[in-house]
Amino acid sequence: MDTLSIAAPAARSAGAVAEAREAARGFLGALRPAVGPDAADSVVLVVSELVTNAVRHGGGTYTLRLTTHPDTIEVAVQDTSPELPRMRTPDLDDGTGGFGWHMINDVSLASDVRPGPEGGKTVRVLLPL
Repeated sequence: MDTLSIAAPAARSAGAVAEAREAARGFLGALRPAVGPDAADSVVLVVSELVTNAVRHGGGTYTLRLTTHPDTIEVAVQDTSPELPRMRTPDLDDGTGGFGWHMINDVSLASDVRPGPEGGKTVRVLLPL
């Protein structure tokens, strides 16, 4: 089992999301056996969506954890907001979002949200490798 953990205090910019995607790509690139391109794209998509939500709605402070299991990879993002992700109708006119949770659930095997012991939450997503 391999693990990557990144804590980003007060990351409030698009740069934080790009850094999280690059860290995920680096982690995946170092795995042996190599992760296929489709699986890697799905992991990076989930990382991007979860970190974007943590930056936008979770107070900007987050921890990203990637953990490999025999046939899966777990993406977990912890933030300080108790607000749970929810399905909503995507906004095609004003660009306010609504696509992320749909995409995450489309590519994942499972997802769950757990409240943190001191507030906030951790969103965990399990993806095939």
